[in-house]
This record gives sequence, structure tokens and C-alpha cells, in this order.
Amino acid sequence: MAKLSATENNNRKRKLVKRFAGKRAALKAIVMNRALPMEERFKAQLALNELPRNSTKVRIRNRCGVTGRPRAYYRKLNMSRVALRELGNQGRIPGLVKSSW
Repeated sequence: MAKLSATENNNRKRKLVKRFAGKRAALKAIVMNRALPMEERFKAQLALNELPRNSTKVRIRNRCGVTGRPRAYYRKLNMSRVALRELGNQGRIPGLVKSSW
């Protein structure tokens, strides 16, 4: 099990990303638009820098939905390999069978 503080911190980052997504996208569009004057693009860049750092999408860490483990994460299943194996061995995941040879 991951520390509760780590998972809560990650959840706060997710909320911030959702809250500032529209504003961040609009400012980034202005910054990337080469047709606009340099001064306007620079002002947009400064405004972008004023937003909270944790409102960027790259700061979110994918974590297991069951245990909160940050490594070996399967996006499709929203869980780590350890949790997948445990639930598979218990027969709680349909279609997943333990292999042996």
C-alpha cells in the first residue's frame, strides 16, 4: 500500500489540472501562434508561468487504483501488476487465468 499522503497529493494535482485545463490551453495556443506579435505571445507566456506548477498534466503520476503503487502500472486496467496478479489468483478478474507449463 502506498502512503496515503502520496495518493492524496496526486489527487490534488488531478483536480488542479482539471480546473486550469481550459485557461492553460488558451494561453498555450496564443504562445504557439506565430502570426501574433511577439509582445502578445510574451505576455501570454508570462501569464502561463503565473499558473500553479501542479496544474500541468505532466506532474500527475499514474497510480494503481487498488494499492496506490506508482510502478508497473497498466493503463487499460488502472492497476499495478501486483494487484492484477493477486486479483487474478483469487479469480476476481474475468478471463484471466493463471498459466503454468
